[in-house]
Amino acid sequence: MRRAILPKHVAAVVRYQKDPLRALEIFNSVRNEDGFKHTLSTYKCMIEKLGFHGEFDAMENLLAEARSNIDISSLEGVYIGAMRSYGRKGKIQEAINVFERMDFYSCDPSVQSYNAVMNILIGTGYFNQAHKVYLRMRDKGIAPDVYTFTIRIKSFCRTGRPHAALRLLRNMTSQGCDHNAVAYCTVVGGFYVENYRREAYELFHEMLSLDIHPDITIFNKLIHILCKNGEVQESEKLFANVLKRGSSPNLFTFNIFIQGLCRKGALVEAVKLFESVTTEGLTADVVTYNTLIGGLCKNSRVVEAESYLRKMVNFGLEPDDYTYNTVINGYCKVGLTESANKILNEAVFKGFVPDQFTYCSLISGFFQDGDVGRAMALFNKVSRRGMKSNVVLYNSVIKGLTRNGLIMEALDLMTEMSENGCSPDIWTYNLVINGLCKMGCVSDAYGLMDDAIARGYIPDNFTFNTLVDGFCKQLKLNSAIELMERMCSHGVFPDVITYNSLLNGLCKASKFEDVMETFNTMIVKQCIPNIITYNILIESLCKARKVKEALDLLEKMETKGIALDIVTIGTLINGLCDHGELDDAYKFFREVEEHYKVSHTTATYNIMITAFLGKLKLDLAGKLFHEMSVKDCLPDSYTYRVMIDGFSKAGDVDSGYKFLLEKIEKGFIPTLASLGRVMNCLCMKHRVQEAVRVIHLMVLKGIVPEVVSTILDADKKEVAAPKIVVEDLLKKSHITYYTYELIHEGVRDKKMLKKMLPSRSLRDPKKMSSSV
Repeated sequence: MRRAILPKHVAAVVRYQKDPLRALEIFNSVRNEDGFKHTLSTYKCMIEKLGFHGEFDAMENLLAEARSNIDISSLEGVYIGAMRSYGRKGKIQEAINVFERMDFYSCDPSVQSYNAVMNILIGTGYFNQAHKVYLRMRDKGIAPDVYTFTIRIKSFCRTGRPHAALRLLRNMTSQGCDHNAVAYCTVVGGFYVENYRREAYELFHEMLSLDIHPDITIFNKLIHILCKNGEVQESEKLFANVLKRGSSPNLFTFNIFIQGLCRKGALVEAVKLFESVTTEGLTADVVTYNTLIGGLCKNSRVVEAESYLRKMVNFGLEPDDYTYNTVINGYCKVGLTESANKILNEAVFKGFVPDQFTYCSLISGFFQDGDVGRAMALFNKVSRRGMKSNVVLYNSVIKGLTRNGLIMEALDLMTEMSENGCSPDIWTYNLVINGLCKMGCVSDAYGLMDDAIARGYIPDNFTFNTLVDGFCKQLKLNSAIELMERMCSHGVFPDVITYNSLLNGLCKASKFEDVMETFNTMIVKQCIPNIITYNILIESLCKARKVKEALDLLEKMETKGIALDIVTIGTLINGLCDHGELDDAYKFFREVEEHYKVSHTTATYNIMITAFLGKLKLDLAGKLFHEMSVKDCLPDSYTYRVMIDGFSKAGDVDSGYKFLLEKIEKGFIPTLASLGRVMNCLCMKHRVQEAVRVIHLMVLKGIVPEVVSTILDADKKEVAAPKIVVEDLLKKSHITYYTYELIHEGVRDKKMLKKMLPSRSLRDPKKMSSSV
């Protein structure tokens, strides 16, 4: 006799079956069994299976069938399952429709149904609608339970109102609901998100003092909020308190902390934590490896990321699409496309199927390397293989073409994508508009925006900001202002980037009064200025010779919490120097590191050194030059040039000559003007031999006219090159005729040449430098 099939057997089979439609087949087939009838549990199980996999038509049909075969009043749990399935897939209206149908089919919603629909609405940002559902529940006389309070607390926290959430938490007991760890942790997380750290920490300790201990699942949700908000250290403090009370971390805890550390760029700590997973008796899974690999790649440590990919394979884990795509993209971003290709080939061999993201990464990598042909070949190969190119892939190619100056090709591709049934989006237009503006074709870019609007695409801030910046760079300021006025008609409002572009354009056009007027308009329109805004204002005031007003701005910046940067410092020092207030400039230069905590750079030293040399204050210039090396702020080519020119102009030939040799020794190529100035000074002091030595050094270092490279015979080149260099310097007016005569004679003087050659100083600049 065959054993009877029971509803619990059917429910177990349905749960076990991965394919929802195959599960439905089995569900339907058991109807034919003698004496079998589906129950509430089998319907609930099957409906949840279909909903979870997004088979909503089949789910709705089965729900209608359940209403016919099962007592309607007992179907609330089934309806709640259907609502949650719709909610998970973002089908909010459908979830609400299920809720509304409950009354229609005489299944009165209880507090559980109201909680379910409120939770779905809050999870998708419909906070006002969720509140209306709550009010409706109260109007029907349904009392809230502990879950209602927790859901509403979550709503207050997500809308930035943690204090309101705390009041609700305090009211729970008066409504007959006990406090729980979920409610407390939600409010704690809300306080941290809004930066009320002290209140958050105190509330967390209050929870523990009441003997309310979150389990690891609840605690993980809290530290996930904190780590996402960059509060990794604070998470560790809370975690230490939980550990004292007997909780143990699970793998998800480690994954959250590793992700938080990676987001902060604390990769050393992230790697250490990863390595400690095994000491806790846990085994890293694909998510753990992917989290660390993702963090390493984002911080350009791709080789290390690849080593962890190898490790996970060695430990028997199978890398997924995310693993391979992350490493491939990482290599492409750092310009190692060959390494990316190698990983791709290995991955394909192991069964990985490249997707749009893979191809976008490789194509972007080839374009970044300037290998346009290879990028286009891969794009065409993808199209030939039958993979339908979407807008993201097209945008990657268009971006690459525009960055390589191939605007016409980018425009052709825009036309082609429409013909292939793939409509461009506003970002497609933005990429080409940006490319046109960078090439100076702003009017054409403006026309393309009009074309986008005519085709129904709404321009965004990036579109307008690109065009405003393009017009400002060409000093077409009226066009820029008209465009800013036009923005509002499209529902787009100027932001700090828009205003900064206009302010910069006005400053470059020396319209200093308009700069201040535009800045005031910006404030009136509640657009908050940033450091770039203030740097433009300071530059404008300095150019207008209003340096005192520029310095007064520093106080305003400090009160608004805007820290000075090196551009601010450099602009002010330069403004003071140009205004002839050298002492004030030097005083401010010295105050910067102590008062504003900003370290000087080579650029700020160069401004100060140039100013001192301009006033022939050679001692102070020399002092700053030597100070640069002490402060790990190495002189650059410009530093040497101004030192050479400054000392030579002051008649200090020895110092000018010394700096010239030092500059060459450091690998910098001096300008012909600097070389000529030193030679003029040497010849004026009758030090012709050293001037001739400079000519031979120029030949040795390849600082010669192009015609020298056409002389193939080495012996002829050795004789002719110095003469050609001297002729070229005279022709370009870098040396005087007097210097020319002396040096021209010197390079032909065999005795002088013999004198120089035994020391081999011509072949060794270091020896030459020490011999001076």
